[in-house]
Amino acid sequence: MSSDELFRGRCFCKAIRFEINAPILSCVNCHCESCRRQCSAPVTTYIGVPDAQWRWKGDVPQIYHSSPGVERTFCSSCGTPISFRSNSMSGVMLFYAAAMEAPEKFEPELHVAYEEKLCWLNVGDNLPKRNGPEYL
Repeated sequence: MSSDELFRGRCFCKAIRFEINAPILSCVNCHCESCRRQCSAPVTTYIGVPDAQWRWKGDVPQIYHSSPGVERTFCSSCGTPISFRSNSMSGVMLFYAAAMEAPEKFEPELHVAYEEKLCWLNVGDNLPKRNGPEYL
């Protein structure tokens, strides 16, 4: 991934679009219940991007405050989850890799909140596994 690369993402209905300038901070698989519930998936993958390196294009997503200090964005038209932000990781937006136009360009480096992993999910990779949501 070159440092001058531009990445694009969007919601399902294409009303919300965003752009990210490389480099990203990291790409992780999250097993926490909150991310799983927001995305209706057994695990979610997100990329961390410093605030100065991304921008909304098109409509701005709706914000849901899911817990103290945490906001999650989604499209009010189609419901696509887009991102989340935590006060504990200030200055960083975490975008769901599945919302990217080329999600295959983002390979996870780490599992976080591993203690919340669903018991039937078999993780066969050799990535490091951390308890808790922090990755920076």
